[in-house]
Amino acid sequence: MSAALPPGPRMPSALLSIGWARRPFPLMKRCRERYGEIFTMSILHSGTWVFLCDPDDVKKVFTAPPASMGVALANPLLLPVLGARSVMLLEEPDHMTRRRLMLPPFHRERMDGDVEMMAEVTRDEVRRWPSGEPFELWPRMQAITQEVIMRTVFGADDPQRLGRVRAALTRLTEALNNPKRLSRLAALGPGWIARSRGFREAMEPVEEALLDEVDRRRREGDGGRKDIVSMLLDARYEDGSPLSEKELRDELLTLLTDGPTSSSLAWVFERLLRHPDKLARLQEEIDAGESSAYMDAVVQETLRLCPPVPVVARRLLEPMELGGYELPAGTTVAPCVYLIHRDERFYPQPRSFVPERFLERPPGTYTWIPFGGGVRRCLAASYAELEMKRVLRTVLAEVRLRPVGGDSERVTRSAISFSPDKRARVVAEPRRAPIPSERWQPDPIYS
Repeated sequence: MSAALPPGPRMPSALLSIGWARRPFPLMKRCRERYGEIFTMSILHSGTWVFLCDPDDVKKVFTAPPASMGVALANPLLLPVLGARSVMLLEEPDHMTRRRLMLPPFHRERMDGDVEMMAEVTRDEVRRWPSGEPFELWPRMQAITQEVIMRTVFGADDPQRLGRVRAALTRLTEALNNPKRLSRLAALGPGWIARSRGFREAMEPVEEALLDEVDRRRREGDGGRKDIVSMLLDARYEDGSPLSEKELRDELLTLLTDGPTSSSLAWVFERLLRHPDKLARLQEEIDAGESSAYMDAVVQETLRLCPPVPVVARRLLEPMELGGYELPAGTTVAPCVYLIHRDERFYPQPRSFVPERFLERPPGTYTWIPFGGGVRRCLAASYAELEMKRVLRTVLAEVRLRPVGGDSERVTRSAISFSPDKRARVVAEPRRAPIPSERWQPDPIYS
């Protein structure tokens, strides 16, 4: 067993960071081909990461005792945006304590009550779409997912009053997704964005609006509300103490900041529209209204092919043997979602969009990991899948969509996730209008 780190590309970390920022997928693919199932990359502002492509190693990481794994940031935006007291960034044992406080809103019974609200929000948004004219679908998905989480967090009794929060969040999302700002973030690191005047000008109105709403709720009482902000205000630690202002700020921003669900929704439509036979099969299932098996498979395949994040990251607090190497405490290990999801040992024709594969076999615990795994698996994973399915079903019941152009859209980096490079351009028409006949062979979406 080797005590050295696994091999990896020998180039300056600044140069490697440019490749990681601009073309992470081809970079990981080349490293896998050259170095095998485990390799090391030193990335400027992020440190040295050991990438894991073997599900057995991923299992070791995800099932390790919580006290042996610490927080590592796969995305440098997370700390300045979410805050150090976000459940996503807390170390143990604080993480498990906070996670227990945050779990009730994501229980199945609570989520099922939001299904019709998701459909209502989607129908309202679809009514605003242009008919017969090209438009970008990704921003429309952002509008839907933002309104859904706003109502989930604050309730829907007075949507006008929350206009200030909504507008501030929209400006923050636009600021975070600014391509120039993302490029400077890659070059200068998270410390730069935390000090950036433009970032603070976008973030401070959000923080003020959120804490004003929290203060109003405290003064008026929850009035029997069951929304998330009421649950967080009522939550108590074992010693009876409530969440602090800083903790409330960080958890609300964790919930409300535009996350990967809108990007995943843009991808599910982009993939379906490039595969008319898959779209037709899903449309038949929706119209029949008797099953959701193919819908489930479509969402699972989209999350396999276009995962919200390419890696998840953990920091070893104790030495661990992985891939034949004895990695020391302090090492950042990165189970590689992207490469595992495209391993032909587990997924024949891995670059093809084939929802049927999940009708034949359910997703593997350590070979299908779009939401990570273990005790730090995304809290809102089930909610995100439920929302994707409800939005997809509602949109396809209301309109017929066709893509703008025949070529598949490529991948581009956004603030939190990866989105279609043309923002999923489509044309929408009422269901009664026929879908024009289109013929093409879809291109791979990743290099």
